[in-house]
Amino acid sequence: MKHLLLLLALLSAAAQPLAARGWGELKRIERRIVAPVFPDATFSVRDFGATGDGTTDDRAAILAAIDRCNAEGGGRVLLPAGRYFSRGPVVLKSNVELHLAEGAVLLFSADEKDYLPVVLTRWEGTELFNYSPMLYARNAHNIAVTGRGTIDGQGSKNFATWKPRQKADQQQLRRQGREGTPLHERVYGAGHYLRPALLEFVSCSGLLIEGIRVVDAAFWSIHPLCCDNVTVRNVTVDSTNLNNDGCDPESCRDVLIEGCYFHTGDDAIAIKAGRDEDARRIGRPTENVIIRRCTFDTKVNGLCIGSEISGGVRNVFAEEIRILHASSALYFKSNLDRGGCIEGIRIRRVEVDRTSGPLIRFEPDYKSESSANHPTRFRDFVIERVRARRIGGIGIDIGGFEQLPVRDVTIRDLKIDEAATPLRIRNTEALRLERVTINGSRRDLTR
Repeated sequence: MKHLLLLLALLSAAAQPLAARGWGELKRIERRIVAPVFPDATFSVRDFGATGDGTTDDRAAILAAIDRCNAEGGGRVLLPAGRYFSRGPVVLKSNVELHLAEGAVLLFSADEKDYLPVVLTRWEGTELFNYSPMLYARNAHNIAVTGRGTIDGQGSKNFATWKPRQKADQQQLRRQGREGTPLHERVYGAGHYLRPALLEFVSCSGLLIEGIRVVDAAFWSIHPLCCDNVTVRNVTVDSTNLNNDGCDPESCRDVLIEGCYFHTGDDAIAIKAGRDEDARRIGRPTENVIIRRCTFDTKVNGLCIGSEISGGVRNVFAEEIRILHASSALYFKSNLDRGGCIEGIRIRRVEVDRTSGPLIRFEPDYKSESSANHPTRFRDFVIERVRARRIGGIGIDIGGFEQLPVRDVTIRDLKIDEAATPLRIRNTEALRLERVTINGSRRDLTR
């Protein structure tokens, strides 16, 4: 049965057209990504009673300003310079731009009780009701978080320490996802230890995050989920707790991430599409993503696609990326629980200072912890004009399954000054290495 399922997946892959049409597609995607525009009206949180002294709870004033702005047709909710303490989540509404002026800090409480009642979200790709993210929106349109201020999750004071206690909840949630447990029975929150994201936007359209600095997240830093028309621009994420990904667009369509700096405790950018049966049931991919002019300095991976990939990821364009440090620089990962696809990937003009692991890595059996047999289709990758200085692992590491190879991969104009191991290639079809130089030797290859 295992070999039959793999064969069926292979035949299905061969029958479907490739997703991307090259770099010309980028302009068509970019034309669809339009940042929201807001009425010329400003609602200062000071006018609603906020003190900005860093200790008084200003949450009620911030929410009141958001409510008024929304009720009057939209505009800007302004946090002037100061430290605004929020004892609980800030929830955005349609047609509201939350603007943090230079010198403004939005400081969230560290007490988990402040993030109840639970809200609908995903945790590592599986749907549930959990503690609210600190800054949250659901089913909103035309929303923004902008300015030169800082959002401080204070995750290290409580939530970020929970990982050693999460295992039982993590296993139960994954079991509920596999078994199709009704969503209303997947209620976590009080008494459980699944850390919430810092900024999360669920089923929103017309989202802009621009200019802000994000620090001390408890879990993922910026998490657009099932959103359309997303722009993340000139944002700094400086957060190095465990699992502090920088930006995780999940099951999103038409996404632009540009001019950002990510100093993170986990992946800088991780593109995701949900986990296993849940995501296959929902059937929403992440597609049409543009990433450009970003800098990564991360404890784990640079640009990562996966491993929560079951809805599929296609049409990703990344260029002008600088990676100061990472474990793996460009990492595409899944396992036999996931299914889905990673296809139509275009990456160019990447500079890497150093990694502790591979420069480019394809891994369809991530962690080898699979209990099912849903291979992911990896195909149609073009990676070009890459310069790396010191690679602590394998320069190019590509491995597929014998029954479902990684296919249609072109890597050209790549130079690695120093790599511990130049290449490791297994189970690939239509692989082309063109003008590839590693450790001073040409490594061109066609198979």
